[in-house]
Amino acid sequence: MATKNIMIVGVGGQGTLLTSRILGGLAIEAGYDVKLSEVHGMAQRGGSVVTFVRYGENVYEPIVEEGGADVIIAFEKLEALRYAHFLKKDGALIVNDWRIDPMPVVIGAAEYPEDIIENLKKEHSVYSVNATEEAKKLGNSRVFNLIVLGVAAQHMDFTQEQWHTVIEKTVPPKTVEINKNAFNVGYRLMAE
Repeated sequence: MATKNIMIVGVGGQGTLLTSRILGGLAIEAGYDVKLSEVHGMAQRGGSVVTFVRYGENVYEPIVEEGGADVIIAFEKLEALRYAHFLKKDGALIVNDWRIDPMPVVIGAAEYPEDIIENLKKEHSVYSVNATEEAKKLGNSRVFNLIVLGVAAQHMDFTQEQWHTVIEKTVPPKTVEINKNAFNVGYRLMAE
């Protein structure tokens, strides 16, 4: 199997690192060689956080080159725009249709771009979901990242059962059920 390159982008506090740990754990569990790398901008709330997860027979480098990502999982629209150039021509861009203003926008030094998802669709295969709203319906807006991951799972090589097993081992025990439910919501959204 060729190495799969997954990139997870978001802002501090969105669960980017937890998501990469679930994905890394899943690939290890499936017997792949895995490399994880975490690149922090300002990882406090509002700063960019990028993680790379690469898995395959033999993976030597943890970093994904520009134009090399099979899947980009973006927890926020502007982050999707910022890192879209890492996506392969036939890659999948999974975007949480959610806006978090970065500091330059908050202080009025920059504008938040309009029509991000529509513009991304002109060049990429984009799968957008309003995961934050979906998570609120489950009663916990913090599990939105598992909904986005459920959508992304459709573009990877693992079964729903494999995902569930690793989610159980990775998230805090009290949150296992809601995280599995959130994953299932995203998984079903794409299967429809």
